[in-house]
Amino acid sequence: MGLQGLETSMFYLMLAAYIISMVLYWVYLGSKDEMFGYFATIITFIGLIGNTAAIVVRMIIAQRPPLSNGYEFILTFCWGIVAVYLFTELRFKIKYLGSFVMPVPFLLIMFIIMSMGPEERLVQAIPPALKSQWLTFHVVTAMFAYGAFAISFGLGLMYLLKCQTLAKSSHNSSRIPSLQVLDELSYKIVGFAFPLLTLCIITGAIWANYAWGTYWSWDPKETWSLITWIIYAGYLHARLMYGWKGKRAAWMAVFGFLAVLFTFFGVNYFLPGLHSYAS
Repeated sequence: MGLQGLETSMFYLMLAAYIISMVLYWVYLGSKDEMFGYFATIITFIGLIGNTAAIVVRMIIAQRPPLSNGYEFILTFCWGIVAVYLFTELRFKIKYLGSFVMPVPFLLIMFIIMSMGPEERLVQAIPPALKSQWLTFHVVTAMFAYGAFAISFGLGLMYLLKCQTLAKSSHNSSRIPSLQVLDELSYKIVGFAFPLLTLCIITGAIWANYAWGTYWSWDPKETWSLITWIIYAGYLHARLMYGWKGKRAAWMAVFGFLAVLFTFFGVNYFLPGLHSYAS
């Protein structure tokens, strides 16, 4: 088996593990058996190992960071989501969160399978605009920021579900952390991710000046990155200055991540601009 075959094998190991872990988290959500949650976490780790191996092998094949096209960006996006998720689960002991987070990398990988042909997954020559170390800094900060925002998205959904289950006196609602815990953790995650998003935009501007001779050109990617930044800045400002908590904060975390997804997909695949090479 060559390196290309190894990368493909790791990709499908990642896909299988993420699907199985997602299903196990769902079963755990509706079950009282802790073993489902335990195995879901183990398999998520296996998926992360496959994800990591796929990225590393890609780097060896390409002799560069895997950041030149949509396929490679999605691989790193998935890695960021799952890595931040596992840290959050182990640190805060919230296994239920996997039921809401793991569908995101699953859908990202299914996007690759459904919309990208084999030629789009091949190693490609790197465009001149991407030959900068600033790109690496830009994408690494985006990877962790977007991954953390996916966690806040899951926490926001959990908060809203908890409100519904409390209203219906569901027997499972007591196993989900309290509303206060979910709200505070979502705030901490956004507080961690927001400076990274800020660095992502700053390094992106420096890279843009290196590549195109201007720090800001109101390219669709730049514009939607700014919109996403404003949404999360509004979240933090409203919380700190006006005490926004509860459902309003949860909905802002959900809408913020939808803006992240549009920044990623809406620009790369639907809006023409300087960043269209990433498709």
